[in-house]
Amino acid sequence: MIDVSGGLSVHGVTEGSSVESKTGFAIDNRMSRFTVQAFAGGLLSALAHNPLIAIREFSGDICFEADSPERSSVVVRVNAASLEVSGNVNDRDRPEINRAMQEDVLESDRFADIVFESKSATVNRSGQGPFFVNLNGELTLHGVTRPLSLPATVMVMEDSLRANGTFSVKQTDYDIHLVTAVAGSVKVKDELKFSFDILARKKT
Repeated sequence: MIDVSGGLSVHGVTEGSSVESKTGFAIDNRMSRFTVQAFAGGLLSALAHNPLIAIREFSGDICFEADSPERSSVVVRVNAASLEVSGNVNDRDRPEINRAMQEDVLESDRFADIVFESKSATVNRSGQGPFFVNLNGELTLHGVTRPLSLPATVMVMEDSLRANGTFSVKQTDYDIHLVTAVAGSVKVKDELKFSFDILARKKT
């Protein structure tokens, strides 16, 4: 799952009001997309898959303050067991890739949650366009917590918020052993690329 805590009110904001300047938004999992791109390396990498992995279960609350957007905060939780291979992968290989990812990489039976929690934010905005946000926080993955900077483009509307962006993570930073196959001739590269396009709805 994913949790994002926060809020932003664009309508009816009174200067100096600490209540009306905040609006809570909850992520709509059905209308959001969150994926991970892995890349093959090794001698036979040209023949190997670059699997696209879909994150099926995530949730969240976003806190975005209209008067002081740099004080916004996010907490995101992903159910590690919900990750599964998507895209153009041979049906014969798909079960083995999913098994290796869950058992050998994520060890999701031991480390059920992947969590990102922001600690600070920098925000830029041009005119009435979207906010360009950089969230500095911590990512907990495979039982290891490390700093992570997460950039996003955020558009806030009256009843919803949309955020999208990409960021990269190195598996070895989180004590994950890189997966190999074909007697070591094919292996997954260390860097993973995450992409997200999230729709969050205003809390009542």
